[in-house]
Amino acid sequence: MGRSVYDNRELSWLKFNERVLEEAQDRRVPLLERLNFAAIFQSNLDEFFMVRVGSLYDQMLVSPKKKDSKTKMTAKQQLSAIFDKVNELEPMKDIAYKNIMLELMDHDVEQINFRSATTKEREFLENYFKKEIKPLISPLIIDKKTPFPFLKNKEIYCVLQLQSKSGIRLGLIPASGQFSRIITLDGKKRFILAEDLILHFAPLVFKNYKIIDKTLIRVTRNADITVEEGLYDHDIDFREVMEEICKKRKKLQPVRLQLSENFSQPALEFLCKKLTLDMEHIFYLKTPLDLSFAGSISDMLDVPALKFDKISPQKSESISENQSITSQIKRRDILLSYPYESIKPFIELLNESAKDPKVTDIKITLYRLAKNSQIIEALCNAAENGKNVFVLVELRARFDEENNIGWSRRLQDAGCTVIYGPRELKVHSKLLLITRNNGKKKEYITQIGTGNYNEKTSTLYTDLSLMTANQEIGEDAEGLFSALSENRLVEEADHLLIAPLALRNPIIEMIDEEIIRAKNDEPAYVAAKINSLCDKVLIDKLIEASQAGVKVDLVIRGICCLKAGIEGFTENITVTSIVGRYLEHSRIYIFGTKERCRIYISSADYMTRNTIRRVEVAAPVYNERIRKRLWTMFEILLNDNTKARKQLPDGTYIYKTNDKPPVDAQRYFIEEAYKKAERKAAAKAKAKSRKK
Repeated sequence: MGRSVYDNRELSWLKFNERVLEEAQDRRVPLLERLNFAAIFQSNLDEFFMVRVGSLYDQMLVSPKKKDSKTKMTAKQQLSAIFDKVNELEPMKDIAYKNIMLELMDHDVEQINFRSATTKEREFLENYFKKEIKPLISPLIIDKKTPFPFLKNKEIYCVLQLQSKSGIRLGLIPASGQFSRIITLDGKKRFILAEDLILHFAPLVFKNYKIIDKTLIRVTRNADITVEEGLYDHDIDFREVMEEICKKRKKLQPVRLQLSENFSQPALEFLCKKLTLDMEHIFYLKTPLDLSFAGSISDMLDVPALKFDKISPQKSESISENQSITSQIKRRDILLSYPYESIKPFIELLNESAKDPKVTDIKITLYRLAKNSQIIEALCNAAENGKNVFVLVELRARFDEENNIGWSRRLQDAGCTVIYGPRELKVHSKLLLITRNNGKKKEYITQIGTGNYNEKTSTLYTDLSLMTANQEIGEDAEGLFSALSENRLVEEADHLLIAPLALRNPIIEMIDEEIIRAKNDEPAYVAAKINSLCDKVLIDKLIEASQAGVKVDLVIRGICCLKAGIEGFTENITVTSIVGRYLEHSRIYIFGTKERCRIYISSADYMTRNTIRRVEVAAPVYNERIRKRLWTMFEILLNDNTKARKQLPDGTYIYKTNDKPPVDAQRYFIEEAYKKAERKAAAKAKAKSRKK
């Protein structure tokens, strides 16, 4: 099979981040939201360098001949291609930011430098620097006798070439500290960034030197660290191991150096030598090195027209307010669609269960949680009320390790049984099992989600949450929790698909069934809504399905290592990506045509890490009403011709446009949720008036 059918994972991710950047360029998007998308683009790129570039850097040193299984590129070749693409994207971001700031000037918001300040403003800024900033900074002079200081990850520093009678030296001033980064002028909306002010007034810091050259720098460090030593030592608390891992991460090898301006070649070479970086790791930016202040600008300018309209998650039409959520789930399955519907019914289920005398056990897997988590409080209350609360906390959730360490201690202190998961496998499943003792028999209430148990992200990410009283699904969930508590893996289940041993093969078998149908000239269909596709086994199976005549529709937000529309290989496959107001995060698998399809929701993407290297769960949807709803949702996503992009055979993406009426899937679901809530409120008011 030709390599042209595959795309490289890293380059495909950069194409996704380019689609994020397009939102910053799109004048249909409110102005302050465009600024936010520019900040998201930069934040995404930071994490990409910390994790993916860091991993490739390690691979280049340890296994330089190892090649990507799909595109056959070595780590060095991938890094070179990454740097080329980033050097193409950064100027696009610079232009987008410049245009946004120019438009903000129409609303009296202006980022200035010292040269563009008025005389009065200059006096204020000099006084501000001397009183509020200078006492808090710790400048350094670096020479042959001085050890090169440790530069913190993603922190901004002023670097200066200094000349004195004894020669040329390097000056360094940390530009992040206890002072405000945004300095507003005279209560107005004009502002200057602290690092720019420090760079301007550096002569006041290094009074005995002549400043020859100066720039701002920002180092990005590798954050791809492996949990090894101490992980399986039963005499050591795994939380202590993870705390040490978090400390080590902050000191890992630099993988990128960003500069705000050109700097003298000798000084640059000196920096690269001390940071052990090559010149290709250097990137020049014409925008601020860190755009995380975008939220502050949004707060500064309270103009609703420049932001997305305020949307609140609505009450689900399928839930009655005057009945217990448990009794409603026992009557029929309930599906919640975030952020269009509220997460409150799920939290209500936990709170009810914490008090319900018939509930004996609550078991749950936790990956990422909100800061002030109501889910944690409900679990703690349940334990304190005498329930057996079993919680698997995934301490290895990247960049949430420290939060999860804290939550694990809080749960344990409340009396919950806390475990951390099997060896070498993250537990990424979103699973809750409530066991009720109803006289002579056990009753199960099971919840399966596509996203985290996180109240904050439930208003920002699109996700699905299925709550069911199907006892056989409950038994499968009980089997998984038993396996997790015994540090073993589930090899098979009757209803749930459970990675790493019993998810990918069933998916392949269901695709195979569609291939057989296509070969028999029967209607055949496979579809999926996922975040990423890079599992080569599944990619090759989808290509085989396309070659057999199976129609395949994929809605993939991010990485897609398959190229659609290539004659003889993928001509029956379409790939759609939607990047909009909300982060598309839900996963839906569909096998078969509308009349006979099997539909699953899942926490797993079609990535090798999800299908065979993590504990993941996909749940079948048996309720016909919910099945129809999910099918309709998928159709609407496919019909989006406003925020959707389609993938071309060369792997690039263009906006999906046609002559049909405009469809914005996320806007459609917002309006649908509001209409349903209004209908429900009207029906409630009508029923109330009848009683009177």
